[in-house]
Order: sequence, then C-alpha cells, then structure tokens
Amino acid sequence: MTLACPTAHALLTRTGAHIPRALDFVVVGLNHQTAPVEIRERAAVRAGHEGALLSHLCGYAQEVMLLATCNRTEVYMAGVSGDPLATFEGAWNEQLRDHLYIHTGEAAVTHLYRVAAGLDSLVIGETQIQGQVKRAWMDARERGLTGTTLNKVAQGALAAGKRVRFETGMSDKIVSVSSAAVDLAHSALGSLAGRTALIIGAGETAELTLTHLRAAGVEDVIVVNRTVERARQLAEKLGGRPCAADYLEEVLPEADVLIASSGAPHYVLGADGVNAALRQRPGRPMFLIDISVPRILNPDIAGVPGAHLHNLDDLTGIVARNMQSRRAALPHAGAIVRDAAADLSRWHLTRQARQRELALASD
Repeated sequence: MTLACPTAHALLTRTGAHIPRALDFVVVGLNHQTAPVEIRERAAVRAGHEGALLSHLCGYAQEVMLLATCNRTEVYMAGVSGDPLATFEGAWNEQLRDHLYIHTGEAAVTHLYRVAAGLDSLVIGETQIQGQVKRAWMDARERGLTGTTLNKVAQGALAAGKRVRFETGMSDKIVSVSSAAVDLAHSALGSLAGRTALIIGAGETAELTLTHLRAAGVEDVIVVNRTVERARQLAEKLGGRPCAADYLEEVLPEADVLIASSGAPHYVLGADGVNAALRQRPGRPMFLIDISVPRILNPDIAGVPGAHLHNLDDLTGIVARNMQSRRAALPHAGAIVRDAAADLSRWHLTRQARQRELALASD
C-alpha cells in the first residue's frame, strides 16, 4: 500500500505519471524468528570478510548495506537487479531460502525502522541495535556503497529508533541479551553473590555482560580474550582479572558461570576442556552460556556431566518474562514507526514528482 501524499500525487498526475513507482528498496535476511542458531551461524559475518560479501552483493545492486548481529544477518539494497534471494545465498554460498524473508518498497522501509527501534529484536526495545544499525550504515557509506535512497532510509530509521525509545520509555530500563544471559544464570544457580564468572570476549556485548554480572552481585570476574590488552582494558574499567585466551583452560576450573560473547572463527572450548575443569571442582557444576554467533563453545559440552550448556535460543523464556513492562508501549512504538515510514513515503513520492517535472521542462 502506498501511503497518500496529496501534493506529490497531484504533481504526478499533472505531469502525466498517474501510477507512482514503488520505492526501489529491498531487504533480505534471516533472524531469530526464522532460523535457529545453527542456521544463523551459517550466515554470520566473520571479521575481515565484510569486503568480500559486499563485493558480491554490489554486483546486484547500486546501493548496499550489511547488518549483522548475534540474532540477524540482513542485506539492504537499492537499485536492485536480479533475484535478491539468490543474491543473498550466493554471497554466503549457502542454501538458506527456507529461512530467509524478503521485503520490498515500503515494507522494507518499515522493517528497518522496526529493527532500529528494537521492535524486531529477541529482546524488545534493546538499545544495542541502534548503534549496530548506525555502524552498518556508516561502514557502507565509507565504502561508497550508499546513495540517496539508502542514506535517506537509514537516517529515517535511526531517527525513528530514537523517537521510540525516548517517547515510549522503552530505554528507561536496560534489557539486553547480556542481561537475559545473567538472569538465566541467576535462575539456575540462585544468588550469584560469591560466585566466580568467566567472560570470553572483550567487546561491547562482553562489557554489557560484565556490567550485569556486577549488578547481580558477582565480585570475581575473569575476562578472557585473544588480545590480552583488550581483556585488561575491560577488566580495569569495570573490575576483573584479565587473562589471555591461551590460558583459558587453566582458569576454567574457577568458573561457576561462563558467558561467551566473542567473534572467534572457531570453537574455543570443547567437552575435553570442560570435563578436565570439572574434575578439579568435584560436586560443583558449571553453567555455560554461548551468546556468540557463530557459537564458540562446542555443542559437545552438553554431554559432559555437571556442565549445563545454553545458547541464544535458550534465552527466550527469560526474555518473555522481562518484556512485561515493555509490551504496553508497543502500540505507541508501532504508531511512531508508521508515522516515520509515512514521512519516507511522502519524500519518495515528492522526489518522483520533482524529477518528472524537471524531465518535462528539459524536453
């Protein structure tokens, strides 16, 4: 459905263009709603591989933006040629069609606006996604992959996301995948006070995780990272003990809770390492949560007695309980997104009308 803009429609009618062209904008992707984690990790974007993916995608569109998070991988394109679904599968060289969604025109705009507002997230209203959308757009722009359409839509999405958070109060209480992981550990172990936690990773998600662990009463946190300097920076900022990844299995026996949020391209821990650690802490189970995509904790850990392994898909129940206070804000948030999408539609129709007038004037 094309949202009405009387002025633009009048201009288009006057210039003889009775049927306005739909906005040439498409999104193809998968997320936590359409694909389990073992499928999502097949379409994950590994560090350093962005250029190759974008190079492939640029062969089928004039403008391209790649948005990849722990719960979604999406490609936004303008000026599309060819089959967007085949283009996505070709970029990752994976058959994913059964798990992919595609939206075009105004539906694609609305989708991105909802994503930026956190309304399409596993954790509704989470705040990380706003920064992730902005970084995805800035990266595409710096690579010269955006133009008028994608820039306008991305700017509108960020503005809509900001409005949703501050006009609905969704940003008043921070709820994130990291907080859900800590809540899951709390529900399994009871009080986390006096427990030792181990975090694998030192990025934004790891920092949020450490913040929530502190708030839950954990005083002893070990930060493990491939680059020990980054582990040290995070440990010094929020309190903790840094550890190089090479020594993970040496400190592992101390951990009651392990939360993994690293972008490592391979498994960093498996059943043998966990089994060895548990032998050094008899009668004391270990709770492991992998919120990385791709996963970095080998699923074979689940078969180790005393090891309780969970991944992103196991957070659904915790998230549902934490969302009660936000559901009341959803109608207001939806209205803001629709209003913002209508603004974009008016811009598109008015732009078409002006282009048509200029073309006629030059004839």
